Amino acid sequence: MGAHFEEVITSENVASKDEVCRALNYEQVTHDILIVDDTPENLRLLSTLLVSKGYHVRKSLNGQAALAAAQVVIPDLILLDIMMPGMDGYEVCQRLKSIPETANIPIIFLSALNESFDKITAFQVGGADYITKPFHFEEVLMRVENQLKLKTQTQKIYQLNSELEERVKQRTQQLEKINQELIREIEERKRVEAQLLELSLHDALTHLPNRVYFMERLNQALNYAKAHPDYQFAVLFLDCDRFKVINDSLGHLVGDKLLIAVAQRLQMNLRSEDMLARLGGDEFAIMLPNINLERAIYIATQLLKAFSTPFQLGRREVFISTSIGIALSYLSYEQPEHLLRDADTAMYRAKAMGKARYQIFDIEMHQAALRVLQLETDLRRAVEQ
Repeated sequence: MGAHFEEVITSENVASKDEVCRALNYEQVTHDILIVDDTPENLRLLSTLLVSKGYHVRKSLNGQAALAAAQVVIPDLILLDIMMPGMDGYEVCQRLKSIPETANIPIIFLSALNESFDKITAFQVGGADYITKPFHFEEVLMRVENQLKLKTQTQKIYQLNSELEERVKQRTQQLEKINQELIREIEERKRVEAQLLELSLHDALTHLPNRVYFMERLNQALNYAKAHPDYQFAVLFLDCDRFKVINDSLGHLVGDKLLIAVAQRLQMNLRSEDMLARLGGDEFAIMLPNINLERAIYIATQLLKAFSTPFQLGRREVFISTSIGIALSYLSYEQPEHLLRDADTAMYRAKAMGKARYQIFDIEMHQAALRVLQLETDLRRAVEQ
């Protein structure tokens, strides 16, 4: 067992922290107990008892010296007399509990006072236990040992809680980091999905909506028109006249530039609510919402005029015209494909009549197209036979 130490502390001889630590030989210390009593005989008896059990003991004859000693080196336990001159034990305890560094020191009150009121007061000011004088040595040792064990267990629990909180904090930080990474991955995936969706619904060359997107919007317009009988819209089908000649003679690069220029010029002559799409090749489609036939004809006329100005492609001027087919929405239309088909049929009629013009679809055009198709089929069968 390490060397034992006891010292009587007064307000005049409070040792420095370094001096006390050297005297206690803290590398070997198990527990340091501060006894506060104004009766030297009580100090001697308690000190002898505790030292004999291996505790390191410091002694103080008054409250002021005890406060100073407890703050220089924080003891593991304080045995504190209540009835002392100048500053009684209750006040000493209250002051110690008000100081953060000494607030958790267990304090066992020593007193000849045996009334319930005195004991209640002792616990109210922060006492951990109460021993009545005259002492029973076995009781003193047992209560001291119990308080020290309780403090040790409390410290262990506090340390375990601190370690647990630190592990929880670290784990929380790890989870937050993982969560942030997941959020970034989700955002990146959404961004890629949005790009893929954009690519799937738009033409790569002109960046206009493509056939898929146009048909989707056309289907929505048909459904809306069915729910609102007074609502009407029009579909314009455009095909560039002589585009193949330009593309074959000047090359595909010039042809691509021309298609981009055509798309831009068309867009400039449409309303913000109109939808322009490239269906493929040199074919474009326009949906004109909330419009009547007269207004649709006016817009088609303006588009034809827009093509009267040549397209400037670098140093080269290119003249091109367009043929336009117009189909007006009617409640009889069930499929968006039928409406686009009829606009296409009207466009071919415009080409057949000399190009650079528009034609309005009527049912006779469709019947004529069916008759031509049937005639071609019959001729092929006749040849095969």
